Amino acid sequence: MRKRMVLAISLAGMAVMGAGKPDDPLTRPIAPDYAKRWLEPQPPARLYGTTYLVGFGGLNVALIRTSAGLIMIDGAVPQAVPDIEAKIRQLGFSIKQVKLILSTEPHFDHAGGLAALARDSGATVIASAPAAAVLRQGGGDPDDPQAAWLERFPGVTKLRAVRDGAVIRLGDVAVTAHATPGHTLGSMSWSWKSCEGKACKTIVFASSLNPIAVDGWRFADPAHRRFVDAFRTSFARVKAMRCDMLIASHPLDGDADRLAKLARARTPHPFADPAACRRYAARAEAALEKKLME
Repeated sequence: MRKRMVLAISLAGMAVMGAGKPDDPLTRPIAPDYAKRWLEPQPPARLYGTTYLVGFGGLNVALIRTSAGLIMIDGAVPQAVPDIEAKIRQLGFSIKQVKLILSTEPHFDHAGGLAALARDSGATVIASAPAAAVLRQGGGDPDDPQAAWLERFPGVTKLRAVRDGAVIRLGDVAVTAHATPGHTLGSMSWSWKSCEGKACKTIVFASSLNPIAVDGWRFADPAHRRFVDAFRTSFARVKAMRCDMLIASHPLDGDADRLAKLARARTPHPFADPAACRRYAARAEAALEKKLME
């Protein structure tokens, strides 16, 4: 019995050594089989000016270079953190240069990696007040229409809550917060200007506007009216935004092709599309109306 116990302990130790490094509770995989659909490999890319993409085929993570450090938007799932940090290095930066991390929504696919990224960088995470409350506890919002589907994630401790319309400044860059609730009541989109020479574009990193809920949760239920009203307000807000380029929290159909074109030639810019935000909101609006009719 003693020999078997010693053998078991030895094998466990070998497994840890074989993994290359000790277990990190902030980067333990969440729903790894399900999350694979989001983590399709994608090389880092300079989108426009001082704006970069360091995410994946199914999850966008953005980076903005400022005169005082880097701003990151979203953090993907915990197991994606090493890849995100590697992509930052490939671009010639360091995770330690990230000073602020902006959050679009408190779901594990976008917020699961925030705690690890904030720890490794020392950055402050910024979110709406409703989202900040959920981020602190690592998910678990019982009012979320997707609550029964959602995985818990590492809680975020270094947080700052901002209101709709707040302007977050770091060095020479100003990012505006746009409350876009519906998908979650704390969802926030972000916009900023990025320039190449004298040519400046307003870039929008939009939260998900997808009206999705677990089976049996009905948007037409009068008890859920606040979600419908929130969606409709957000649709109107996104349609009205100045939006020369759109980064959606989950990449849009055709984004992979646009990135491939961008790698070959930057003119005409494949992401330049002043109507992108209007179309993005209109598609989500049509999806909501269909659900209400059903």
